[in-house]
Amino acid sequence: MEQDQSPEPKNNNRVLLIVALILVLLGINGVLFYMNQQKSKQNEQLQADVVTKDAKLEEQIKQYEALKADFERQSQEVQGMGLANDSLEAKLAQINADLLKLRSFRASSFSVAEQRRFKQRASNFEAQLRKKDEEIAQLKADNEALYTETTTLKERQNKLTDTISTVVRSNQELSEKVAVASRLQAENIRIGVVNSREKEKADDDNEFKARRVEKIKVTFNLGRNDVSPKETKQIMMRLIEPDGAALYNLSTGGGTFMIDGAEAFYTAKQDVVFDNTRQPVQFLYAKGAGYKTGLHTVELYEGGVMIGKTTFTLK
Repeated sequence: MEQDQSPEPKNNNRVLLIVALILVLLGINGVLFYMNQQKSKQNEQLQADVVTKDAKLEEQIKQYEALKADFERQSQEVQGMGLANDSLEAKLAQINADLLKLRSFRASSFSVAEQRRFKQRASNFEAQLRKKDEEIAQLKADNEALYTETTTLKERQNKLTDTISTVVRSNQELSEKVAVASRLQAENIRIGVVNSREKEKADDDNEFKARRVEKIKVTFNLGRNDVSPKETKQIMMRLIEPDGAALYNLSTGGGTFMIDGAEAFYTAKQDVVFDNTRQPVQFLYAKGAGYKTGLHTVELYEGGVMIGKTTFTLK
């Protein structure tokens, strides 16, 4: 009987061992399951962090691209106003450098510190951008005001120029009228001849015998003129023979002067102080040789303008 009962304790021990082994295995599996669960959660968290970082990196890149576009716009506006844009070019260079660095990041390496740093730099750039926009707006307003003021001044200058031109033209017309009005007139022109015996002869028909003429005497009065200044006037007398040539001799007081821009000969001249009293003037001319027969003309000039004319005949 004792030999039959001896295997039972061994079987019990074996069962206990198996149960213990099963429990250990279950524990290990539980631990492994838990660890796998934790690892899965960690991977999901890591993946979520990467997605978040990638979104923030893309957002930061877009922000810098927008800043770049705005600074390029400002640079063009400043350049369009003819101003230097060196400071804007320097900012664009900084933004391009930051963009290049941002695009070189991987989402996993875009740390929180880097995010904060680039976000702060972007905020600084935005503040500078707003300040520059205010300056540009003020410059545009100043330029517009200056343009309006310049346009107004030009309009006033043009009106003033027109007014001055009108005044100058009016003065010129007035001067021309005064010049015309101030011209002297030779009145009561009379011709007489003097023979070799110093006897003078006058004829209402102004006809004389040539062989008896030694000198030609021309007398007239300077007509009244309240416009012409009282001053010394130079009177020229031209004695024109029948062939159309003016008698001219330096030794007897002849010379040249200008008539309507052309040079002409005068026979004699004298200075007369005009006093506006219808004062008489006389020319006495001796040719020193025989006179030609035919129609002679006497022309009187003052200031290059004819003031009187008459004719006489020598037969």
